[in-house]
Amino acid sequence: MIPKRFEPYAFAATLSCMMSFIISGVSTYRALGLIDGFFGIWISSWFTAWAIAFPVVTVVAPLARRFVSRLVAQETDPAI
Repeated sequence: MIPKRFEPYAFAATLSCMMSFIISGVSTYRALGLIDGFFGIWISSWFTAWAIAFPVVTVVAPLARRFVSRLVAQETDPAI
């Protein structure tokens, strides 16, 4: 198991991996269509995208969490 202190980095790695994989696949398909060698081109694009996405998510995720916490109404205790 990963120690709790590494949770933000595990989250950033997982999110950036999944998002860059999907987006690079869609972008590659839109740009080239389903051609011979598509998967290799996609994986190459994905690796580059992930190399950028991981540090970006690591920096941006805490900012996004703070921004969203200000937008979301705090729940009140229904017993009061």
